[in-house]
Amino acid sequence: MASCALVVPVAANAQEAAEDQPLVLTKPRDEAVITVVATGTAGDVTATGQPVTVIGDSELRAVQGPDLTRALERVPGLTVSRNGGLGAFTGVRLRGAEAEQTLVVLDGVRVADTASPGGGFDFGTLTTGNLAKIEVLRASNSTVWGSDAIGGVVVASTRVSRGLVAEAEYGSRNTLSSALSGGIAGTRGFLGLSGTYLRTDGFSAAASGTEADGFEHYALGGDGRLYISDALELFARARWAKGTLDIDGFPAPTYQLADTREVQETRQLSASAGAEYDRGPLFLNASFSRAETERENRDPAAGPTFSSTGTSDRLALRGEWRPFGPLLVHFGGEHEWTGYETLYDSGAKARIFGAYAQLGIEFGALSARAGGRVDQHDRFGSGTSFGADLSYTIAPDLRVRASIGEGFKAPTLFQLFSDYGNEALQPETSTSIDLGLTLGDRVFERRAFYGAATVFRRESENQIEFASCFGSTAPLCATRPFGYYDNIGRVRAQGFELELGARPVAGFIARAAYAYVDAENRTPGSTRLGNALARRPRHALTLSADWQVVTEGIALGADVRLVSDSFDDAANLTRLDGFEVVTLRAAMPVGERFELFGRIENLFDQHYQTAASYSSTPRGVFAGARVKL
Repeated sequence: MASCALVVPVAANAQEAAEDQPLVLTKPRDEAVITVVATGTAGDVTATGQPVTVIGDSELRAVQGPDLTRALERVPGLTVSRNGGLGAFTGVRLRGAEAEQTLVVLDGVRVADTASPGGGFDFGTLTTGNLAKIEVLRASNSTVWGSDAIGGVVVASTRVSRGLVAEAEYGSRNTLSSALSGGIAGTRGFLGLSGTYLRTDGFSAAASGTEADGFEHYALGGDGRLYISDALELFARARWAKGTLDIDGFPAPTYQLADTREVQETRQLSASAGAEYDRGPLFLNASFSRAETERENRDPAAGPTFSSTGTSDRLALRGEWRPFGPLLVHFGGEHEWTGYETLYDSGAKARIFGAYAQLGIEFGALSARAGGRVDQHDRFGSGTSFGADLSYTIAPDLRVRASIGEGFKAPTLFQLFSDYGNEALQPETSTSIDLGLTLGDRVFERRAFYGAATVFRRESENQIEFASCFGSTAPLCATRPFGYYDNIGRVRAQGFELELGARPVAGFIARAAYAYVDAENRTPGSTRLGNALARRPRHALTLSADWQVVTEGIALGADVRLVSDSFDDAANLTRLDGFEVVTLRAAMPVGERFELFGRIENLFDQHYQTAASYSSTPRGVFAGARVKL
C-alpha cells in the first residue's frame, strides 16, 4: 500500500507549527477527524459512509500507559484476547471477525507477520509510547486495501513533533515505560526521531503458574522529509523494534499450560520511502515499503525450539483526482512480494498485484463513493472486489450512513506450503453491509453531545480452517497425516453498535461504546453449525468519564470495561466468564510544559480470562511525568 501521510507538513506549515504540538494537516478541523482508512487518502471522517473511529493524540495521552488495547477498547465492536500480560500475543477482533482478518498499517507500512500460520499482526508488539493516532475501520474494504481487510483496518501513526516530547512512568510489577520523540523543521524539510522502552517483571501467563513472566521491549523510529517545492515532497520513514518475552508452554506429560523457562524474542523492521505530489486537483503518493518480522523461541537449557522469518516488500501508488466540480476519483495500484521460512521448513514466496478505482461525489449534504478492484495472485489467479458507501446530512450535524463492501484474504504462505499446507486453497471472502445514523462527532466540534447507532451484517465464505486427518480418507491425508488447511468454513456476524458522548459543562466529557455481536458458524453439514465463534463475547461495553478542573487544570478520569461470557473453543465446550474492569486516572500540570499523571488499573483486582488457562492483568498502580520542550 502507499505510505499515505496523515501528517503532511509543507515548509510553511513546519515553520508555523507550535513547538510542543504535532505537525498536522493544515485542515480547519481537529486532527482527530482526519482519516485515511476509508479511501486510502486523507479526508474528513464525516465524508464517508463507512464506520470509522479515530482516537487522537490527546485521547491516547488521557488513557495513559503503554498498553494499546486500553485505548482500542473504546472502539465499538472491537474485542481483545491476550495470552497473559504485556507483550504476550494479543489478538484484536472487529465485529466478530478472526484476529488475522484485521489489516494493520503502521506509518504507511502493512506490518502483518507473513510467517505466522494466520498471517496476522500481534498487537502485543506495539505500545502507545509515541503513537499520535489510531484509526479503525470496522467493515470489509478490500476495494481500497486489498488482502486481509475482511474484518476491517487499523491504521496507527507515530507522533511527528517539533521540539522534544518525553514521558516516563513506573509502577506495579517493577514496570517501567518511557518514550522520547523530537524533531527539527525548516523551510526545506523535517527530521524526527523517536524511541520507546518498556520493561516489566510481569506475572505468570499460565493461570495455574507461579513464576512471573517478564517482558522487555524497545523501539526506534525515524521520519525524514525533503520539500522539493510547495507541491512535491520526498519522504523516508523507518521503525525497528525488539521484544523479549518470557512464555509459558505445554510440557509433557500433562501437556497442560504451565510455567516453563522458554523465552520468545521478536524483531521487527518496517520502512518506507517515496514521494508525494499535491497540486490543485491531483494528489499522488508513490512509495516502496518493507516489513520484516523475525521470531525465535528458545529454552535456556535446550537452545532454540522454533524460529521464523516473514517478509513483505511492496511497491505502491495511490492518488486522488478532482476533475471538476463535486466529482472525485480515488485510484491506486500495488505489487507485493512476500516470503517466509521457519526452523522446520525452507519456506516459500508469493507475489500479488492489485489495482483499484473509486468514483465519488461530494455535493452539499451528499457524499458517496463506489468502486472496484482486481487482484492477480501468482498462486491462485485473479479475483475482484467491490464496495460503495454513502453519507447524507439530513439535518444540522445529523447524517445517515450506509456502506457495502467486499473483503478477501489470500491464503498465507504457511497455509499453502507448510507441512500442513494445501496449494489448492482459495482466498477467504466476505461481504459486509451496515446502516447507521450519526449526530455530531467524537471531538465535540460543534455541539455538546454526539451519538451514533449502526446495524451491520457480514457473511464470510471459504474460511480457511484446519481439517483433521483422524479417520479421514481425504486424498491430502496421504501426505498430511496430521491434517491440512482447507476452505471449509462459512461464518455470519451481525449485530448493532451504539456510541454516546456528552460534554454538558466545560471540562467534563463522558463516553460510552457498546456493541452486540452475534458471530456464529454457518458451515453446512458441520457438527458445529450454529455454534458461537470462539472468543467472541456477544456484549462489550466501555464507559469513560473525564473531568478537568478548569481553574487548576487537574484532570480526573475513570474507565469501565464490561464484557459478557464467551467460549474459548469452536465446539463451545470451554466457557470464558464475563468480567468488569475499572481503571481510575489522574493528571496534573505543573507549569506550561510539565505534567504529572497516574492511574490504578483493575481497581477491584478482578480475576478473568480472555483466553482459557491464561491469566489477565491484576491490579496495578502507576505514576509518571511528561514534558514538552
